[in-house]
Amino acid sequence: MVNFIAVDDFGHILTMIEENINKAMISNNIEYQIHSFFDYDKKFLEIMNKKIPNKVYILDIETKSASGIDIARKIRANDVDSVIIFVTAHNDLGSLILQDQLMFLAFICKYDAFDIKLQKAINKSLDLLNQKTILRFKDCNTLYMIPIKDIIYIERDTCERKCFIKTEYTTYKVSKALLELKELAPNSLKQSHRACLVNMDRVRKVNKIDNKIEFDTGENTYLLSDNYKREFVGC
Repeated sequence: MVNFIAVDDFGHILTMIEENINKAMISNNIEYQIHSFFDYDKKFLEIMNKKIPNKVYILDIETKSASGIDIARKIRANDVDSVIIFVTAHNDLGSLILQDQLMFLAFICKYDAFDIKLQKAINKSLDLLNQKTILRFKDCNTLYMIPIKDIIYIERDTCERKCFIKTEYTTYKVSKALLELKELAPNSLKQSHRACLVNMDRVRKVNKIDNKIEFDTGENTYLLSDNYKREFVGC
């Protein structure tokens, strides 16, 4: 899932942004969602602080209440992974942004080949997200891109013959086999049971007597078998 977060105080510009996102994504079988805002209001701040995967911000540099540059500073204070694209009616603000080292992808003028440049930037943002440490696979004609750092554990449901990928923000139900998923991230996911993979970076405590693994979210799994306890030496 790619989350596009677009802000512009002019409705027709916001509509253009949404249309260009849809045009750019039509050739990709990637799940995506567009979150549109007219200003940097409370609802925008809520989604900015919300843990959702693969954020691509398309920020208006100037709105009635706030500066997109100031907002980008707030994003980068806690988030260096999301992609930031600036849109503006004032080309002369480009030098100001460069001084901030905000790690932005593009600076696009609303009145200079906007559609072409925005679609190119969106496609480039997908390339950047794909270069990060991501569990990337296709299942039922849908391309999944799940950041490894967001995965807590993966369990196989033998009844449904599905795997459940548990993250902080949602649970993905996919048809991929557990071993297939492990092969996609062999250095990040460790097997604790024939039906479970865990992200060791999210493990807080392992109780080998009770066969219990506790994660940094406070969640637990009891899928720790004797065959795999040796994988948890030192935990």
